[in-house]
Amino acid sequence: MTFNKEQITQIRKSLIVSCQAPADSPLHDPQAIAAMAQAAVLNGASAVRIDTPSHVSAVRQRVKAPIIGLWKQQIPGYEVYITPQFEHADAIASAGADIIAIDATLRPRPGDETIDILIDRIHKELGKLVMADVDTIESAIAATKAGADIVGTTLYGYTDATKHLSPPGFDLLSQMVEKLTVPIICEGGIASPQMAKKALQLGAFAVVVGTDITGIDLKVQAYQAILKAEG
Repeated sequence: MTFNKEQITQIRKSLIVSCQAPADSPLHDPQAIAAMAQAAVLNGASAVRIDTPSHVSAVRQRVKAPIIGLWKQQIPGYEVYITPQFEHADAIASAGADIIAIDATLRPRPGDETIDILIDRIHKELGKLVMADVDTIESAIAATKAGADIVGTTLYGYTDATKHLSPPGFDLLSQMVEKLTVPIICEGGIASPQMAKKALQLGAFAVVVGTDITGIDLKVQAYQAILKAEG
């Protein structure tokens, strides 16, 4: 199979909206997620980022724009969780994703499937592009060498190696822009249009925004925490 690199061109210098919700939220429903995604695209988002096969499938029925798909999995004994194995990538691809996002940190992985093998299989067997979610410049360089088509700052601040840091990872973004040749996506911690603009000015190929646009549960909780503290 061959993959369509024109989909990368479609997201250049644009906003990608991550449409996800906590598992215990009423919004964690395929049709609710699909409605969010459709609203995002209708208002100018170039692409959407979606978790789980059922959500990807529902979004695919409403949206023609590129879907960055992933499947979060908690595997005992391992910290990697974003589409950690080929079987998860296969399910996401079958559901209709155009680009498969994977955890490309340097943390131990389940089984004997290295990043190199996983990316190669996604390319050859699924015919899909790969977005490598990383946390450090070392993992970003390794992901690029392994064949990742796009690299994102997604896991900056969320791993043991970076837990002392807070997203957005503008410093990591700047290092990646300097050292990598593949498109770089700034994702994580973008909380305003001004921050998104700064990411593009620093050289990001595109920007992913999630909670600040679609994270109703977390946003309401944040407001409530402040208001209760004032009470």
